[in-house]
Amino acid sequence: MTDTSQTAVIVDAANCVGSVPDGWWRDRAGATRRLRDSISPHELRHTLHLNAAPVVVFVVEGRARGVESSDVVRVIDAPGSGDDTIVHVVEQFTAQGNDVVVVTADRGLRSRVSSLGARTVGPQTVRS
Repeated sequence: MTDTSQTAVIVDAANCVGSVPDGWWRDRAGATRRLRDSISPHELRHTLHLNAAPVVVFVVEGRARGVESSDVVRVIDAPGSGDDTIVHVVEQFTAQGNDVVVVTADRGLRSRVSSLGARTVGPQTVRS
């Protein structure tokens, strides 16, 4: 039997963008695009000690909504709460038998997704 599951890395984009005081508040969408463009699934594979490059999903909210997906990062606009959308995305991936890693420093969100079986790591995982 072949294992077809993969790892999904779900990024709390607002939390990760806001983890570095680099002026992101002046252009939230631009800061989100820069972070999206700095992501390499192959680097994440090594950083997270995975067997294969993961699927990478950014969940964006507020003034960062509308940031486009790239060739390597799927972007999902949260219609309301970013945390609630992240929990929903985690539920979808875990229901399909995938391993999930959520990138956030938000303690409440970490607790919610951990109870669903996701692993959590901090924003430094995706920040250069």
